[in-house]
Amino acid sequence: MSVVGIDLGFLNCYIAVARSGGIETIANEYSDRCTPACISLGSKTRTIGNAAKSQIVTNVRNTLHGFKKLHGRSFDDPIVQTERIKLPYELQKMPNGSTGVKVRYLEEDRPFAIEQVTGMLLAKLKETSENALKKPVADCVISIPSFFTDAERRSVMAAAQVAGLNCLRLMNETTAVALAYGIYKQDLPPLEEKPRNVVFIDMGHSAYQVSICAFNKGKLKVLATTFDPYLGGRNFDDALVDYFCDEFKAKYKLNVKENSRALLRLYQECEKLKKLMSANASDLPLNIECFMNDLDVSSKMNRGQFEQLSVSLLARVEPPLKAVMEQANLNRDDINSIEIVGGATRIPAVKEQISKFFLKDISTTLNADEAVARGCALQCAILSPAFKVREFSITDVVPYSITLRWKSNIEDGTGECEVFSKNHPAPFSKVITFHKKETFELEAYYTHPHEVPYPDPRIGNFTIQNVFPQSDGDSSKVKVKVRVNIHGIFSVASASVIEKQNLEGDHSDIPMETESSFKNEGKDEMDKMQVDQEEGHQKCHAEHTPEEEIDHTGAKTKPAPADKPERANQNIKKGKVKSIDLPIQSSLHRQLGQDIINSYIENEGKMIMQDKLEKERNDAKNAVEEYVYDFRDKLCNVYEKFVTVEDSSKLSSMLEDTENWLYEDGEDQPKQIYVDKLQELKKFGQPIQIRYIEHEERPKALNDLGKKIQLLMKVVEAFKNKDEKYEHLDAADMEKVEKFINEAMNWLNSKMNAQNKLSLTQDPMVKVAEIVSKSKELDTFCNPIIYKAKPKVEASEEQAKANGEHNGPMNGQSATESKPEAPKEGSPHTKPPGEMEVD
Repeated sequence: MSVVGIDLGFLNCYIAVARSGGIETIANEYSDRCTPACISLGSKTRTIGNAAKSQIVTNVRNTLHGFKKLHGRSFDDPIVQTERIKLPYELQKMPNGSTGVKVRYLEEDRPFAIEQVTGMLLAKLKETSENALKKPVADCVISIPSFFTDAERRSVMAAAQVAGLNCLRLMNETTAVALAYGIYKQDLPPLEEKPRNVVFIDMGHSAYQVSICAFNKGKLKVLATTFDPYLGGRNFDDALVDYFCDEFKAKYKLNVKENSRALLRLYQECEKLKKLMSANASDLPLNIECFMNDLDVSSKMNRGQFEQLSVSLLARVEPPLKAVMEQANLNRDDINSIEIVGGATRIPAVKEQISKFFLKDISTTLNADEAVARGCALQCAILSPAFKVREFSITDVVPYSITLRWKSNIEDGTGECEVFSKNHPAPFSKVITFHKKETFELEAYYTHPHEVPYPDPRIGNFTIQNVFPQSDGDSSKVKVKVRVNIHGIFSVASASVIEKQNLEGDHSDIPMETESSFKNEGKDEMDKMQVDQEEGHQKCHAEHTPEEEIDHTGAKTKPAPADKPERANQNIKKGKVKSIDLPIQSSLHRQLGQDIINSYIENEGKMIMQDKLEKERNDAKNAVEEYVYDFRDKLCNVYEKFVTVEDSSKLSSMLEDTENWLYEDGEDQPKQIYVDKLQELKKFGQPIQIRYIEHEERPKALNDLGKKIQLLMKVVEAFKNKDEKYEHLDAADMEKVEKFINEAMNWLNSKMNAQNKLSLTQDPMVKVAEIVSKSKELDTFCNPIIYKAKPKVEASEEQAKANGEHNGPMNGQSATESKPEAPKEGSPHTKPPGEMEVD
């Protein structure tokens, strides 16, 4: 099982994998650890990643990038409309009101939902990791910004489904960084001691996030998180682009913003310039050839000017830092370390602002680009049964406070309560008890809409069905479990009605508890409720759901109110209760139906197949082209002697015709046409190639066979001369050997004579394979006879008898063998069978 962490960035993506040696960031087919978040669609196929990035300028309208912020948002969303102005490709309103893109693919205009677009990117990352690991990948952990709302998180989960990935957790980016930082630390304080507080600051290309985390041995707890979703590296690029647009308008009379291709080129150059200025304070040039209207443009910029342009952006660095300290109730002295990641934190002025606020030096020990992916891979290893990882519990936070609202029988008609406050620990469950007589609906929404970077505060509606009054007409006691799960997504996990049975006493006098924080207006008992809380899965035995068993934070369960055990005892004494699960109908804001997701999955499968077929077609075409160039080169070189002038001329003409065809009619043909064309060329070219190869390899094969015959002839001659080395050999066998050698020699001489009469342009009389085969025949027939082991010197009769009892005749020998004084090399009796030699 593979364990993969994916940093799904706005500009770039990184993949980290857990191996037995630790966490490793893997490279793509370009040997690059960074894969651009780009998808380019064409008339025949798609390109994703590095290949797509190179088409941003050449295929402007059909190359998709910068789409991360469109997740889970309607087309009419103000953020979408703001992004739409910046994007060179066309956005489209999908049938369900969400945002999609309109591109030209396979020679027709096609709409794609954002989930499909991100699904394409994730499928590419999946393929990259499978190629690196040489095995299938399914389970993964994907990073998302900590400020993503429920709708955005569900949208990313749908994209993972489209890519065929099983996302074990959507992990907040700063939490992933904190895990990558803390899990390897050996010097963390024990659980009973004061924790070590570390600030993590992540400024990427499009957003700025800050978290404060408390570390103890084996434990990470996020205390608070703040963010500016609209501040990142691209805002600094915008400042440079605006400056140079104004300058080029004055200097060259060019209106750059009207030309999308020129604007994209300027953005690319400004991004490079920004990176150079982070490392160099002197004046740096900006030169672009054939920028617009065949004009070359040039300018320059230094770090001081850049910081002057970015004053308003740099002023936005401090507010989230101040807010996170207030929310965590900490002072500067309580902070042990400040860790920064993300490309934009490399800007010296940004680092200066952070250092100035905390009055401390900033630590840059983490890899600014890869820390998020590494943290995700570690989380995936923790969640996966395939790896044994050091115990490390992670408690994240709820980014926005969440309130439940329901219809009530009191005067104003509604009741509501805040179930999760801002920075509440997550994952977390709460069990709320209602007193109801009929089906009722709960509406979940974000309590403070102005704090949420999303235009609609609604999370969803949940209808608790099949609620009925008790047999005595009283309200039923309904327990509803609400949960923020491991992905940070809110849900009503379960609901059950508590039915009284065999009552021995009346319970109507026992008042229900109500949390003091609940805004429960009115005293109607039917709408009073109590809340039990639980973190992680510590309370699984009491309120068991599969989700809770999966979630794990290692945190302790918050104790129930002191009088609760008493009430439980009263219930036991007075009668029994039965819990009946109730169906819940969920209607979530901007949720995609499973049937729509399935259609996206099917479309992705078709596009992958189209890409595969197109690759095979291109490979077949390239094979023809390669053969033409390679053979034409060799025809005038190494093959020249092996082909007649007439055939050479004919073949050259055929190769030239094929080359012309490739760039004209053969430019775009089905795969089979190219396969047939290659076979046709090989039919003429292969005999020449075979003659050349045979000519090159034949001398060595003949020489080897000749040497072998000579060696065997010497052995036969030595046997005839009564050489004691061979006196144990059988005369009849040696006659057979001599006859076999003579036959081989005659075969060789006849073939050589026939071959020598042929010219190089004729097909050979004898193939190298035949000569090698004849050589093997000689070995097979002669070697067992001439290399037969010599019998040992006969021992005394007693030893012979003893040996005879244990050792039968072997290898055709009839004589009994004595115990050898020293084993000979190659002898079959060197060691008894079953024993192993040890050096």
